[in-house]
Amino acid sequence: MNEHSVSNPYCSRTDTTKLDLPDSVWKKVLSPEVYEVARKAGTERAFTGKLWDFEGIGTYYCAACGNALFRSDAKFASTCGWPSFFETVRPASVEYRADMAFGMSRTEVLCGRCGAHLGHVFDDGSPPTGKRFCMNSIVLDFEPDTAAGQ
Repeated sequence: MNEHSVSNPYCSRTDTTKLDLPDSVWKKVLSPEVYEVARKAGTERAFTGKLWDFEGIGTYYCAACGNALFRSDAKFASTCGWPSFFETVRPASVEYRADMAFGMSRTEVLCGRCGAHLGHVFDDGSPPTGKRFCMNSIVLDFEPDTAAGQ
């Protein structure tokens, strides 16, 4: 766990039970920065997030609830300025919602456990899926594989 999850009793690396908590609870247990992106669909500026060009070997988790989202071997270098992945850990890791904000037609990616806004998915990614899950670093926690020695 990291600094975001220390005071969050809903954060778990193993529990995949759906969470349906009121916004007032999330506001208390998340940092203001994570809350802004996860619960208010904010976006961090491109090329500023802690993980956009990170190359560690391990797993990326939802910073709001601890749900496993992506493996490092699905991460690829993208010129978009945010961490990009071509597939999720498992199909239920995320959910999708149409996003018509700002006059664009996009597909929003939400955490499959807590519904946190993570970013968007596009069809211009790397093989084998051709998907680009373009995620906000602030809503991702990275945990290195212990065998990787990191």
